[in-house]
Amino acid sequence: MSDHEVMERPVVRITVGEAPQPVRDTLSGEEPLEMRVNGQSLAVTMRTPGADLDLVLGFLVSEGVITNIDQCVAPGSRHPRGIHLRPDNVVNVTLREDVTPPDHKVTRAFFTTSSCGICGKSSIDAVRTHSAFAVRDDPLSVGADFLASLPGRLRSAQEVFEVTGGLHAAALFDAATGELLVVREDVGRHNAVDKVIGWALQERGLPLSGTILLVSGRASFELVQKALMAGIPVLCAVSAPSSLAVDLAEESGMTLVGFLRAPSMVVYAGGERVRAV
Repeated sequence: MSDHEVMERPVVRITVGEAPQPVRDTLSGEEPLEMRVNGQSLAVTMRTPGADLDLVLGFLVSEGVITNIDQCVAPGSRHPRGIHLRPDNVVNVTLREDVTPPDHKVTRAFFTTSSCGICGKSSIDAVRTHSAFAVRDDPLSVGADFLASLPGRLRSAQEVFEVTGGLHAAALFDAATGELLVVREDVGRHNAVDKVIGWALQERGLPLSGTILLVSGRASFELVQKALMAGIPVLCAVSAPSSLAVDLAEESGMTLVGFLRAPSMVVYAGGERVRAV
């Protein structure tokens, strides 16, 4: 846990009927990150510092720019992956010459917030990004009892949330072995998911067939889309999905589970993958 992920601030704790108490509180960090592709600014997002490279690479997967880490190799680049991490909250990714860069006319607006990612889109036609990976035929089958155990495992792995209480999280599980593959935390739901996908890209794990993505909040349209872009067949959320998220999951063949709180859950799409008993 770095100094940028968390920071302390003096506060006053008030309890009704008692004298105010000056104390110090630990807060989750939030700073802007500028993402550049081939030296050109693509987006600025508010995020919790940490795993910044995961975040940028996952973002590029979500936007349909890359599907393989080797697409970031730039001939003549001083970095073996054509990736430059700078200390001033800027990450630049240089794409291989044969990789088409993002179309700035239909990608995100210059600034997005930690609470909203899709609102930065400049064209509604660009929202349903085409995925290189199909999930409809993924044969994954999972027991409801296993799914019910996942929120507790995610919660126990949230190191920054444990001391701040102020972060979203996303976790990726191997459905066959039950292994928790990776957990990422961020002040933004979409950032946490991008960090997971970016990690998987670097591990050469795409498409993420046979995996389950669990998010700590609600399931929005954008989170379903991000999961689809990475080839994830099952998305679970501890809170509610939106109607558009359910529509996208249904039309793409994804399993979408909401209100996942042991011992119950609600299956909104792709129920054939969930074994009730």
